[in-house]
Amino acid sequence: MERIQGLKEYVQTAQYLEGIGIGKEQQKKVQIAYQPLAQGEYNINYWFVHPLTGKKLVLRVNTGSQMHLENQIEYEYHALELLADSGRTPVPVFVDGSKKELPYGVMVMEFLEGSALDYRKNLMEAAECLADIHSVPVKETDGLISPSNPLQAILDECNQMVQTYYESDLGEEKKKVQIRRLLELGQEKINEIRDYSGYRCCINTELNSGNFLMNGAGKDNYLVDWEKPLYGDPVQDLGHFLAPTTTFWKTDLILTEEEMADFTRKYIQAINGRFDVSGIEERLNIFIPITCLRGITWCAMAWVEYQEPGRLIRNEETFKKMEDYLNRDFLDMIEERYYK
Repeated sequence: MERIQGLKEYVQTAQYLEGIGIGKEQQKKVQIAYQPLAQGEYNINYWFVHPLTGKKLVLRVNTGSQMHLENQIEYEYHALELLADSGRTPVPVFVDGSKKELPYGVMVMEFLEGSALDYRKNLMEAAECLADIHSVPVKETDGLISPSNPLQAILDECNQMVQTYYESDLGEEKKKVQIRRLLELGQEKINEIRDYSGYRCCINTELNSGNFLMNGAGKDNYLVDWEKPLYGDPVQDLGHFLAPTTTFWKTDLILTEEEMADFTRKYIQAINGRFDVSGIEERLNIFIPITCLRGITWCAMAWVEYQEPGRLIRNEETFKKMEDYLNRDFLDMIEERYYK
């Protein structure tokens, strides 16, 4: 915990201990050991055993916001509250977004067991997991960000993120030209479709295999890491889940058209009438190509940011994968598959 100045002291404060259910009388008697857990680009995580209940919990320290939110950790906590009835997400326990004791937001949530999703083994279980999450009733007034045109919002985000690459001397000019062309073609696709006015729910928008915790068919399978939830079309999640830029991230695997179709059929079956699923296949045909642009432009931005001196979080495996996504062969594959 030493890498985050003040964190060791923070987890001994009365506010924090009371927040996780340890009363004043008990605070002097307990000791909690925090162990490092997997970290993301904007969060550092630890696990620990609650000294009174014996339950494993996760301490999550937020160091930044992809959504440019001042209340990032509170926003994530609120999404987990909304999804608690799904049985597929961590139960939130405590949140402190004040940044008074620490310059970072802090959350404690339930620790869930499981292994990262294997696309070859867990595709159907993932479909069931997403179906249960998407079926939780959420209202437009429940406090989640809700883009009026989600596809345009994704592309706008792409154009915003890629500016970091465009403006950097580190970026290759030929790749800048190709990415710019792909974004223009993406805009043409969006201009050709009608606005969506159907069912909306709480969507994750970051469906990488490592964000699933799988235990197998007929068992409890979960989706964690709710850093960028929105109120939106569930097909946005499906498009992100199936897109080559997602599956290739941790596994070097790209799903076939048949595998994508099998997943979609299982998802529709698992919804089992809980909401209107008409038009899902058609909407996937636009969400997948646009999602690919999001993956590419995020990698372009993060590839530049990773080379900034003094960066708090740096994952070498992630950096290598960013370079794979910016490889000309990968960019050409995306262009050939979705933009020819």
